[in-house]
Amino acid sequence: MSSVLTHERMEQTIRTYFDACNEADAAKIQACFADDGVHYFPPGMYGGPFVGAEAIATAWVKAVETVGSVWTVDQVVTDPASARAVIEWTHFKTYQHKVLRGDEWYIFDDESGLIREIRAYYASPQDSDLEQLELGGFDYAQRGYPMQSPITREHPA
Repeated sequence: MSSVLTHERMEQTIRTYFDACNEADAAKIQACFADDGVHYFPPGMYGGPFVGAEAIATAWVKAVETVGSVWTVDQVVTDPASARAVIEWTHFKTYQHKVLRGDEWYIFDDESGLIREIRAYYASPQDSDLEQLELGGFDYAQRGYPMQSPITREHPA
């Protein structure tokens, strides 16, 4: 069995997935995942994991439509030998004027190079009273993280 995974391919798949989410392109999102891919979240979020490439795509397209979601990939580390990657991301909920930060662990399919699993970890619980959901005391701006959404979304009337 020969692996198709390289650092470049893994990172490109992740970035293509995030671009597809920002574009609300369901077909492009699905193309990044194995058909039976799973996206896990902290307890109590989204009614549980998204199971299947179609369910993952549907959920993120809906997030763009309902909360004006825009995501950035802030850091990427890959390990082709283990078919794993970890990223740090920022999620701008532009209609709500909220920012959420976190990490995700990825497992890739060794043969197809597609994403099989994502496990999301959040910098803080989603607290509706806070606009900035991130690590306390960490200077995101000084470290070069995005502080404003790179895409402006007009809230539908």
